[in-house]
Amino acid sequence: MPTARQALLDAALRALADGPWRAVRMVDVAALAGVSRQTLYNEFGTKGGLAGALLGRAADGYLAGVDRALTAPAPDRPAAVALWTIRAARQDALVKALLTGHWAEGLPRPDRLPGSRGRTGGKPVPAPDELLALVRERMAAVSQGAAAGRCEIALRLALSCVIVPVPGDDATDSRALRLVRAASREASRAVAREAVHEGAGLSGPSRTAGGRSRR
Repeated sequence: MPTARQALLDAALRALADGPWRAVRMVDVAALAGVSRQTLYNEFGTKGGLAGALLGRAADGYLAGVDRALTAPAPDRPAAVALWTIRAARQDALVKALLTGHWAEGLPRPDRLPGSRGRTGGKPVPAPDELLALVRERMAAVSQGAAAGRCEIALRLALSCVIVPVPGDDATDSRALRLVRAASREASRAVAREAVHEGAGLSGPSRTAGGRSRR
């Protein structure tokens, strides 16, 4: 069975689906969760604390999906991260707002003033650059060299699709994945060419001031 905290967060999401956050009342959230209003305040302190916990759970859920995507075979990881990012933002307006910093009308917003988070465990809601830094850390942990470059390009392409949404269907997702894979392959080739050039420069014959090779 879900804990009281989980039940309250689920209830808050249901209340948000029925109307804007400003119209959501703590008493209604408690009733939806089947707990007392005092339990709600004990868990989150304030409505701002409840909002922060909702956003924190959305961020954690997105990052958990990134972790799952990175368990794919190495060549497929960039595309897997890109596809998860596009779909997660499409399915959850909170994830889209966390990634872009654009808060649609009616959504709860993070209150970044000191001491304003209520009882959320002291964990701040990540800003977009902080959330993306966490994604990059995860990608870097499982990718090196050209693979890291491919993951970065895939993430940037995915974010462009999040900012300028594309239709949510399999055909569009397939086209987006082809674009990501093509860009990733080109990034790998560019890194390989650069490595070859650097290697040639290091191993080539040294030259004298007159331009002749030193034997």
